[in-house]
Amino acid sequence: MRILAAFASVLLVVGETTSPSALQAQETSGKRADTPAKAKPDQFALLRPFEGHWRGEGNGQPGQSTVERSYEFVLRGKYLNVRNSSVYAPQAKNPKGEKHEDWGMFSYDANRKKLVLRQFHVEGFVNQYVLDRSSDDDKELIFVSETIENIPAGYRARETYRFTDPNTFEETFELAPPGKDFEVYVKTKFTKAK
Repeated sequence: MRILAAFASVLLVVGETTSPSALQAQETSGKRADTPAKAKPDQFALLRPFEGHWRGEGNGQPGQSTVERSYEFVLRGKYLNVRNSSVYAPQAKNPKGEKHEDWGMFSYDANRKKLVLRQFHVEGFVNQYVLDRSSDDDKELIFVSETIENIPAGYRARETYRFTDPNTFEETFELAPPGKDFEVYVKTKFTKAK
């Protein structure tokens, strides 16, 4: 008898949510009880292909380099952390050689609806970039500096990332002295590490 009473209670509740008046209310509100909430757009969709560990070879004004880089989402996925190490062996363009390191953090500025990149370089430079534009196919991202700390006033920088396939991308880092056009400082081709 208890089972029959419990079953009748369930039928009563189901009947209330599927009755013609309940269905009409759902239709006029545009929502049904079983309709899932609309998902928010992925603010980091353009950056997701970077996630993981990469190796690269660079060439530019300071010479040739070998590069190790990792991209990892941190702090509950709110930021994409970047760690970079570039080693320049002694060579004609750079007789003493050098090891360059920088850390970066990509974030999403909800007020501007823009991706922002902040880089912290071992030499003391701090660069803040904003996504200027991306290609129609989202395989090329161009970030332009908003501020650069610890460099003469008026310098600008630009980072361009171009994916040639899911496991390969090329980065072009350019600098522009005050009042001049951008010049390539270094180009690096990266391959995803296995």
